[in-house]
Amino acid sequence: MAEPTPGIYLLSPIIPDAERFAPQLAAACREGAIAAVLLRFAPADERTLINHVKTLVPLAQENGAAALVSVDGEADLAAIAVRGGADGVHARADPAVARHLRERLKDERIVGAGDIRSRHDAMEFGEAGVDYVMFGEPRPDGSLPPFEAVVERAAWWAEIFEIPCVAYAPSHEAVPRLAGAGVEFVVLGNAVWSHPGGPAAGIAATLTAARGTAEAAG
Repeated sequence: MAEPTPGIYLLSPIIPDAERFAPQLAAACREGAIAAVLLRFAPADERTLINHVKTLVPLAQENGAAALVSVDGEADLAAIAVRGGADGVHARADPAVARHLRERLKDERIVGAGDIRSRHDAMEFGEAGVDYVMFGEPRPDGSLPPFEAVVERAAWWAEIFEIPCVAYAPSHEAVPRLAGAGVEFVVLGNAVWSHPGGPAAGIAATLTAARGTAEAAG
């Protein structure tokens, strides 16, 4: 029996200027193949961040993707998401933060978790009520954890827990490994934004890799 093809979760670069990033996001989302987008913003005051969210969120939502937000620094994520019209928030590193966001947002917004450093932390995020856990995303300094460790942890989580698992693919070639681990969503970042043909071509290459996985499993 073939494994289900994982959905595509698109991870933005750190965004200092929403207007400049908007054309890239629109190009990536245009084909309607993306399930979710995490918009990662550079530090700014709350009003600026809300305006950034209002600029970019419709580009994802109009193409069928959920739009989530995170901020590289201190920020009231719950207020920014609600006032900006985002579908959810992405908490990093601290399960207590995720629990607080879940309490504030109830079941009205998605609460995701990332920058997970151990199995214990992953389970604590699960107990905090998150809607997914993300493994392997770029660290704050831009470095990546070892891919083999990401595959191992994703497979462990997918086998045991019901909360959806998403994992970062550093390249299109990495998609089949993560799909084979049982993840519900494969996260793409630089493989899309740095594609020589542009973001739309990067998404097309991701779909080709995912389809190849499904055909091989069948």
